[in-house]
Amino acid sequence: MSDPFDQIADAPFDEALSQRYLVYALSTITARSLPDVRDGLKPVHRRLLWAMRLLRLDPAAAYKKCARVVGDTIGKYHPHGDQSVYDAMVRLAQTFSLRYPLVDGQGNFGNIDGDNAAAYRYTEARLTQVAIDLMAGLDDGTVDYKPTYNGEEEEPEVFPGLFPNLLANGASGIAVGMATSIPPHNVAELIDAAIHLIDDPRASDAALMDFVAGPDFPTGGVIVDNAELIAAAYRTGRGSFRVRARWSQEDQGRGTWTAIVTEIPYQVPKGKLIEQIAALINDKKLPILADVRDESDELIRIVIEPRSRSVDPAMLMDSLFRLTDLEVRIPLNLNVLDASRTPRVMSLHDALSAWLAHQFEVMVRRANYRIGKIEDRIELLDGYLIAYLNLDRVIQIIREEDEPKAVMMAEFGLTDRQTEAILNMRLRSLRKLEEMQIRGERDTLAKERSELQKLIESPARQRTKLKKDLAALRARYGPDTPLGRRRTTIEEAGPARDIPLEAMIEREPITVIMSQRGWIRAMKGHVDLGNPETMKFKEGDGPRFFFHAQTTDKLLLATTGGRFYTLGGDKLPGGRGFGEPVRLMVDLEGDGDILALMPAVSGAKLLLVTSDGRGFLTSARGAIAETRKGKQVVNVKEGARLKIIRQVGEGHDYLAAIGDNRKMVVFPLTELPDMARGQGVGIQRYRDGGLADAVTFRFADGLSWSMGGASGRTRTEADLSAWRTARGAAGRMPPNGFPRDNKF
Repeated sequence: MSDPFDQIADAPFDEALSQRYLVYALSTITARSLPDVRDGLKPVHRRLLWAMRLLRLDPAAAYKKCARVVGDTIGKYHPHGDQSVYDAMVRLAQTFSLRYPLVDGQGNFGNIDGDNAAAYRYTEARLTQVAIDLMAGLDDGTVDYKPTYNGEEEEPEVFPGLFPNLLANGASGIAVGMATSIPPHNVAELIDAAIHLIDDPRASDAALMDFVAGPDFPTGGVIVDNAELIAAAYRTGRGSFRVRARWSQEDQGRGTWTAIVTEIPYQVPKGKLIEQIAALINDKKLPILADVRDESDELIRIVIEPRSRSVDPAMLMDSLFRLTDLEVRIPLNLNVLDASRTPRVMSLHDALSAWLAHQFEVMVRRANYRIGKIEDRIELLDGYLIAYLNLDRVIQIIREEDEPKAVMMAEFGLTDRQTEAILNMRLRSLRKLEEMQIRGERDTLAKERSELQKLIESPARQRTKLKKDLAALRARYGPDTPLGRRRTTIEEAGPARDIPLEAMIEREPITVIMSQRGWIRAMKGHVDLGNPETMKFKEGDGPRFFFHAQTTDKLLLATTGGRFYTLGGDKLPGGRGFGEPVRLMVDLEGDGDILALMPAVSGAKLLLVTSDGRGFLTSARGAIAETRKGKQVVNVKEGARLKIIRQVGEGHDYLAAIGDNRKMVVFPLTELPDMARGQGVGIQRYRDGGLADAVTFRFADGLSWSMGGASGRTRTEADLSAWRTARGAAGRMPPNGFPRDNKF
């Protein structure tokens, strides 16, 4: 007995692996994942339909159990998993997956919510008219057949039918190192483009775009890309299409409204879409959205409720398009197997041309096959004619001769087939052997043969016939038929706007109140700040900041350490109690004391000055922090602190600063830099002490200050030329009557 180890062949591991992987990769590419450009089918779909055809599951026949179809398919033609084959069959029957379904299913074949089909023992199926059109001509010698995997049966290599299935139903698949993704299209448009291509084989992709507007999805929707992008995708065979749900505004009376979604993008499960929208509401990511309801039956109806009647419908839908699958990108990668089973990416022109070339080949093969059948029949008719003209002698030979076949062949010059046909005739047929009838049938067949011969020899006749056949097919799938009507419209629209969160918050007036201990609250409306009910605080606490604002405002909270925090006007606690500590809303640890709280006015500039007399200008919007940890805007030197934050008034062109040493400087605001972050520049020079106050003003108006006391009078110094100096000077004593506390 030989040693089994003698059979082992040494091979480098990488070489063995690469060879085996290459075989697997080629098998996946050519016999599993990519569709054929001629019939648009992958092997599993072709074998399913072939098995159903052999089971005679025509549109007029009774339904048969899917288990029977799957069993036949995997037993005879496709030795793979039953579940994967059944899944492929289910997809062929789903009206929301295929633009022109090839299988007519009875039972639960899944739904647009994303639920699965029932098991194949419960569901039944038969072929649709589309599948019959796709397989038309299989019995007419139009295509080659190959043995099945076990050599017991035969299966067609490709389907010959005139239905343009590749582009009509699309395809998607992932092979090894390549993939395909073809969206569905409208058959009437494809046929119009094909007829144009028959007349002008060199027509450009742009010319074909006059007929094929773009994909036509079974679930409808709206393609919002511009014409250039769509044309570029078809020209190169690669690209994508932005598809949006179709919606309309429905009036609910008294100024209220809802948005009704009636069509959703292709291959988006409705259940998942509803969950996405509901998650936005739960996570408070879209404040202008109040509710979503699914009121669908056979028709889709998703009801979207806004937070209030004042919400802009276009803004709400734009937000949903950006944040959910109400808008998706459908890829186009026209990667298919050509007639030589080679994968390549084709343009629209290439794909239609390859399909037409296949149809011309099918036409010629069908004609040749029919000529062969006619010649066989004419041969028999010629034999019948001889038998009719010599009927008595033929009967005598049959009655008297031991080997009538040989005698008849010798006497009348008949062929073997003719003699066999005469000998196999029944007696009742002798009555039918009438010369005129035989000659009439023979002449009709001869005429048909002559026409077919002319068709084979004349490309012009072939083009005319194919155009006529395509026109007949177009009548069945025309735009006026329920199946052929275009479902997806093309309406160019810009990308969904990136809407700022403030725009989604309902604008309402509020009064912001913050106590000395840092408790903050917002009362509804612009309330009177002198009302003692408004100004109630905990024992030992009192008012610190109070001002009127809007819920859409961002509030800037600044500390003496130069760090800025941001609070949303809509996020503040209500004004019924004492509010909440502001430290619960932002991380204020060890950053110095709170210096200021103010609304961040869009376009406004802030004057920031430290206690050591350094300062700069910054934009209020730029100081907004995105996180709880805040944003360091002023880099304060050791021993100093941020002391002044003031909004620069409209028209202010000068800055006045006064030190603890009671010296004042005035200089143009243009000498101060505009920065997003930094230490700033020197405003005033001090020998001892630091900055007491700084303010911006209009030089022409002069400086005003309160006289103090109960009178409420103010004093204005109009001529400030004596104090006007360069930035960073020491300055001089302020005008007479300036407040003793050195505050403007």
